[in-house]
Parts: sequence; structure tokens; C-alpha cells
Amino acid sequence: MREILTGMPWWVKWVAIPLIALVVFGGMIASLVGFVIWLLFKVLLFVAIVGGLIYVVRKFMSSSSSKSDW
Repeated sequence: MREILTGMPWWVKWVAIPLIALVVFGGMIASLVGFVIWLLFKVLLFVAIVGGLIYVVRKFMSSSSSKSDW
């Protein structure tokens, strides 16, 4: 690859080629980033729901055990 780019101006290596790659693969990159964000949101939602369930069950268990003691 270095032999192909030898003698090319710097802007071809550092501006034109990345822009072409972004145009060609931009949709795929955007969908991949969107999928990762969607997956992260689902994981955080799952953790929040499970945490809330554990909190509610512990509150219910502590309140029911304190009522039965007296």
C-alpha cells in the first residue's frame, strides 16, 4: 500500500481517502453505532428494572417481617 501512495500529496492520504471511506462506509458505520447505542440502552434498562424489582422485594420483605413480629 505504501508503494501506491508514494508521491501522492499529503491531502490525498489524510483527507481524500478518509472522506471517500466515510462516504462509502458511512451508512454501515452509522448503523453499527446506532446498534451499539440501542444495545447499551437495553442493557441499562434491564439493570434498572432488575434493580427496582430487588428494591421493591426487599422493602416488601422487610415491612412484612416487621409487621409479623409485633
